[in-house]
Amino acid sequence: MGRLLKYSWLMICICCFANSRAQVVLPKVLGNNMVLQRNAPLPIWGTAAAGEKVTVKFSKQTKSTVTDASGNWLIKLDPMPASAKPARLIISGINTIKLENILVGEVWLCSGQSNMQYEMRKNSKVKKPNTNTANSPVDELDYAHNPQIRIFLVTQKNLLKPDSTHSGWRVAEDSALRAFSAVGYFFAKNLQHDLKVPVGIISSAVSGSRIEPWAPQEAFDAIPYFKVNNIKIDGDPGKFYAKMIEPVAPFALKGFLWYQGESNCFLGETICYTYKMEALINSWRKLWSDKTLPFYYVQIAPYYYTQGKGPVTYTPFTEPELREAQAAALQIPHTGMIITTDLNDDLKNIHPPFKWEIGRRLELQALANTYNQPVAFSGPVYKSMKISSNKIILEFDHPGAGLTSHDGKPLTDFTIAGADGNFVTADAIIKGNTVEVSAGSVTKPVAARFAWSESAQPNFYNKDGLPAAPFRTDNPLKFTLTAN
Repeated sequence: MGRLLKYSWLMICICCFANSRAQVVLPKVLGNNMVLQRNAPLPIWGTAAAGEKVTVKFSKQTKSTVTDASGNWLIKLDPMPASAKPARLIISGINTIKLENILVGEVWLCSGQSNMQYEMRKNSKVKKPNTNTANSPVDELDYAHNPQIRIFLVTQKNLLKPDSTHSGWRVAEDSALRAFSAVGYFFAKNLQHDLKVPVGIISSAVSGSRIEPWAPQEAFDAIPYFKVNNIKIDGDPGKFYAKMIEPVAPFALKGFLWYQGESNCFLGETICYTYKMEALINSWRKLWSDKTLPFYYVQIAPYYYTQGKGPVTYTPFTEPELREAQAAALQIPHTGMIITTDLNDDLKNIHPPFKWEIGRRLELQALANTYNQPVAFSGPVYKSMKISSNKIILEFDHPGAGLTSHDGKPLTDFTIAGADGNFVTADAIIKGNTVEVSAGSVTKPVAARFAWSESAQPNFYNKDGLPAAPFRTDNPLKFTLTAN
């Protein structure tokens, strides 16, 4: 009798296990309240029993497939226009999953280290800016309630196992927004306002992280620069990529936002960082099978690296050289960079406030270069120079509505040098779309620099309110794009 009971219990366990294996299971990123990318094929995927038929219904579409031998399945819904009307997405096999309150619009993924992770709750503690608007961005948590903005926060653990509650996506408000990326939220808020469609933003960032964990080792191996120069990629390559980026794919996205570099600046990196950015961008685009996905990123803000301790000897030029490496990555197609030399009110704080302006400037990049809107998206960028007697005449791209001194005072942070390489403070005068720089002690100038210091907070802008990018005309980094 005992053996019979034991056998019966075993069969019940086997049947229960078989039934649990047969259940349709979704990845964490597919859930209630999500935004699906408009005008693009929409992958819906998960697991079930091997050979099981799975059906997906959404809007006016119904599509089915059969799982493979490992129980994996994927269905691609046809592209759809934006829709702010909440809808239900139904996935059925042996069981049925109903995802509620689904919108269709624009979806972006933001990633990086602490300045991207920087939560809205920290934003609410920032000293209020001088503003005449009824609501300060610092008070955003008090009144944020736009059901057309949805957020999904990735942690180091939450993508590693399914979630039967399907609750990862939230409306951008209250406690969910308190813990969410301020940069990501303000980007989404501006984008939703300007495009008038729902916006979903996924935040996947880790405080203190270097760039290496965000791309797999094979991505670095594919860049000849590292092998030719015998550079070993350390810093746990692929660690966060495997846990926090790869499981998001193939969720349909419009593009990526990136704010990272401080941890690599502490390593004293220059051109090596550019190639690491190339490896990361290539790997993410490969993961989503789209070489044209936009990648917009933030150049790091002024900070006293020389007052910190690290593995290298820091100079006032350590940060400008890392910034130059960031700027060199603009040679990678479909990229854009914003400048932040004016966005730190305390150079001893590596986590400056004003994240609402970071989000706004990233959105300008997207508006102009992804959505083809006629907006200024960049401050002045050095184009070329010529020497005229005792002056250097600098020409700029992106003059916008014209070059200007933001505060009406003489331009700051320009330096000039002769053949001896001794850079001195220069007088700088705007002439049309050029700037003429000179110094009484330099009669035969050969090179000029702008904002070439960790503490530089210059007043050179265009009239659209966007600051100029730091640069040097002497010995710029040479980056060679890897053929793909």
